[in-house]
Amino acid sequence: MFMVGVLFFVAAFSNVLAKYPARPDPAAFTPFYEGDTGAPPSWKYPFGTTALGTDVYSEIIHGSIWTIYVAVGVTAITMALAIVTGITAGYFGKYVDDVIMRVAEVFLVFPSLLLILVFARIFQLSVSATYWDVLGMKIPIGLTMVVLIIAIFGWAGDARLVRGEVLRVRELEFIQAERALGASRVRILFRHIFPNVLSPIIVVATLTMASAVLIEAGVSFLGFGDPNTVTWGRILYENFQNIGTLWWAEVFPGLAVFWTVLGFNLMGDGLADALNPRLRE
Repeated sequence: MFMVGVLFFVAAFSNVLAKYPARPDPAAFTPFYEGDTGAPPSWKYPFGTTALGTDVYSEIIHGSIWTIYVAVGVTAITMALAIVTGITAGYFGKYVDDVIMRVAEVFLVFPSLLLILVFARIFQLSVSATYWDVLGMKIPIGLTMVVLIIAIFGWAGDARLVRGEVLRVRELEFIQAERALGASRVRILFRHIFPNVLSPIIVVATLTMASAVLIEAGVSFLGFGDPNTVTWGRILYENFQNIGTLWWAEVFPGLAVFWTVLGFNLMGDGLADALNPRLRE
């Protein structure tokens, strides 16, 4: 939680912690104007500068905002789909379960990364606008499309896990007692079954955040991300051709991805222990 807390702290105070503003602000290219393109790490530039003449440290700080956007956005959509389909399939069973699980299996056997790359490229070519203006906030369209695509191709595995938990809980004695007392399906689902499967859902959600960050970084590193949003994967992509001479422009964004993914995974592992009553002792 400390590692994840550091990420949220950096994102919340990015404008204070970063030495230069985020792109496309022209001031982000101040090192370029000062002739410091490709400068190694120093007191002036703690993480060095990129091949484009931007400060790596500032780029990583500003990129943390979009990392959280990806992690939270993908997880929210993925878990919403997984919870609805998993609980429906597990509780109602029979034909409903068969149909939902066959659809989930189709998504599981898809080459998801390849399809994510294909659809990301299609959206890049078909959408001309760069941002949505929502209540004064600029939401990047390209990155949002990547989030949606990752979530759509990632819900099936989580849905199967939720279904399995529902199948286990629905056969417990207190659920049978509720049925015998005449409780409605809605009451049983939301008053008894859902709270009892919430613990594994929380754990899976944290692991989904780690997976989302890693996938988005991979997509951007391959050049299929949003070209108008500076994510950590985008920084890796822009400086990869100069990795032999500008190693710092690859190492430090890579360490940021490593820190974030490891933090979410460790938090998920810790929550699994904390929420499992059998392991509390």
